[in-house]
Amino acid sequence: MCPAVVRFIVMADPQEIPQITTELVEMSREYLREQTLEPAKQLGKAAGMGVGGAILMSIGAVCLAWGLYYGLTQLLPDGEWWVVLARGLTAIAAAIAAGIIGWRISVDSQQG
Repeated sequence: MCPAVVRFIVMADPQEIPQITTELVEMSREYLREQTLEPAKQLGKAAGMGVGGAILMSIGAVCLAWGLYYGLTQLLPDGEWWVVLARGLTAIAAAIAAGIIGWRISVDSQQG
């Protein structure tokens, strides 16, 4: 047990109370810094890297879908309905890709 806590249990002299209070405040600050602030800083760094990676991957996915749409519009004949078909196929491909990614994430999280 900490000496400050032992002093509180065994009735302290009135002259020792300011010193005990100061020790308690210092000990609380140190505990707060070690147990909450330092882990929060590390968590913040990891979360920042995760958010940054997610943004970059999202930009990449949008560019891939855009490229697929542009490629389909170039391959299919000209016409209003062919553009609609290209958009529909792009949406289906994006939904399939999102489904596969979601399925793989859920399988990985269930394994451990």
